[in-house]
Amino acid sequence: MIDQASQQMAFGRSVAIERLQGVNDNMVKPHYHEYFELYYLESGERYHRVNDTLYHLKPGNFALFPPFSMHYSYGEKDMPYKRIVIYFSRDALLFSQLENALGQDAQIFESDEDRDTHAYLRNILREQEMERPHYQEQMCLLLNQLLIHLLRDSVKTISPTSQDRISDIIRYLNKNYTESITLNDLAARFYINPSYLCREFKKHIGSTVIQYVNSLRILHAQRLLQETDRSVTEISKIVGFSNVTHFNRIYKSLIGMSPTKTRKKSEAERKNALIKHDQQ
Repeated sequence: MIDQASQQMAFGRSVAIERLQGVNDNMVKPHYHEYFELYYLESGERYHRVNDTLYHLKPGNFALFPPFSMHYSYGEKDMPYKRIVIYFSRDALLFSQLENALGQDAQIFESDEDRDTHAYLRNILREQEMERPHYQEQMCLLLNQLLIHLLRDSVKTISPTSQDRISDIIRYLNKNYTESITLNDLAARFYINPSYLCREFKKHIGSTVIQYVNSLRILHAQRLLQETDRSVTEISKIVGFSNVTHFNRIYKSLIGMSPTKTRKKSEAERKNALIKHDQQ
C-alpha cells in the first residue's frame, strides 16, 4: 500500500491526510516518522504496537504517535478495515501549549463516534482534495481544532492490552539497545529457545532481533544528529556501534541518506524556519 501522505510530507507539506481501506495488508516491520501521526480507525479492528506497548483499536478510536516513536499495526486475518491518517509537523501546531500537551508518548483516544470529530476529518480531507487558495493554512487550523477537541472533550485514554513476552523483550531492547546484544544472550535472559525466539520475534515484529536493535540505534542517532553538535563518530559509539563505517552503512540503508547529509538537511530546515519566523 503506497503511503501518499508521507510522500506529501517529504515534499515539505506541514499537514497531509489520507483515507484508505484494506485487508491483510499488515505492516512487516516497525517504523517511525520525523513528524506526528494521528491515526483514526473508521471500521474494523487493528492492533498497534507502540515501542513496547500493544493497543487494540476499535472503530472510533484515535492513535496519536509523536515524532520518532517506533510503531506498527496489524489486524486479524481477512479482517477488512478503513482508516484515516493525518501526518503533521511541529510547524503545523499553532500553540506551544498544544505541543506540550501532545507530549512525547503515544496516546490512544476513544471518540465515541463524535460528530464534531468526524466533521473536522471530513473538512481536512476536503481542503486537501480541492486545493483552494490557502488550503494548507485551513488544514492547519482544522487540525489544531481537532487536536484541542481530542485533548479536551469526549476523550478517554484506552489502556494497553495485557503484555506478552514479546512486549517484555522489546521493553528490554528499548532500554539496552546500546549494549552488545546477541540472540543467544537474549534467549537465555528470557528462558526461551533461540530458534523459538527468532521465529516468534519475526512473526510479531516483522524483523530479526538484530534488525530491530539497529533500527533503535539509528532512530536515536538521527535525533542526536538533528539536536546536538556531536560528531558522527561520537554518535555512532553512543548508540552502540563499535565501527563508524558499519554505522554509516546501516544508517544510509535505513534512512536513505548519510548521517552527514541528515545533519546538513536539519541545519537547512532550522535556518528556513528562522527566516520564516522573522518574516512573520
